[in-house]
Amino acid sequence: MTSTTLLRLSPEYLKDLANKYREEYAAAQPFPHVVIDNFLPDPSVLNEILNEFPKPGDIQWKKFQTNTEKKLASTHEQQMGDMTRSLLYQFNSSTFITFLEILTGIDGIIPDPHFEGGGLHQIERGGYLKMHVDFNQHKKLKLDRRLNLLVYLNKDWQEEYGGQLELWDKDMTHCEKKILPLFNRCVVFSTTDFSYHGHPEPLNCPEDRTRKSLALYYYSNGRPAEEISSVAHSTIFQARPEDNFEPNEPSKASFKTVLKKLLPPILVDAGNALKNK
Repeated sequence: MTSTTLLRLSPEYLKDLANKYREEYAAAQPFPHVVIDNFLPDPSVLNEILNEFPKPGDIQWKKFQTNTEKKLASTHEQQMGDMTRSLLYQFNSSTFITFLEILTGIDGIIPDPHFEGGGLHQIERGGYLKMHVDFNQHKKLKLDRRLNLLVYLNKDWQEEYGGQLELWDKDMTHCEKKILPLFNRCVVFSTTDFSYHGHPEPLNCPEDRTRKSLALYYYSNGRPAEEISSVAHSTIFQARPEDNFEPNEPSKASFKTVLKKLLPPILVDAGNALKNK
């Protein structure tokens, strides 16, 4: 079958690609990342994925509609077309993990078969995703989140439509890079407690168009200490200087977890004993 052949990602191609971009990835600012155009050598694969990509009313999308995000997402494999599933499975394969390890210099990368937070993403006109850092631990696997990979599916996308992925500095004072979500463009970046990114401006595309992407996240068992500012957390939104929403407040549960990590076990046990009296 022609489609099956097209979906075989060549180890040689991926290795050459990783070696070509690894230095650029490591040196990129404001945090390690790379933008690779014409990512799949044969775009007919993405053409088929685009053809089977469900419209906003076609499936039961998970809807996010708050002051910090307005988007659609689906991690349900049965809601994906055959070609989409096949490509996502390959992005979780040993061959592709080797590519990511060479590209990023991170050893022991672990894929996510559950596509937690990833899978299919779609944003309609007026949608947005404010600046944020991602959840840093997989809920089910309890692994540390290390990488985001995005593949965009938007043909003939005009700059005036908006939808640029913005990368901001650690202190959230200014945007250092804007990336237009063009068809067959792949973005890979390291995720830490300081890698602020998002699509903060409302989408301005025509009513009959949406911003479509495939998203995959990758993990490791442990991470460098300099990448951590707190304990496990969910997505943390941060306001830009011109924004007027309130950034996330740490939860009481987070503070309790921090205290448990900092206090000697004997004091934690004593506190629990007093609480249970």
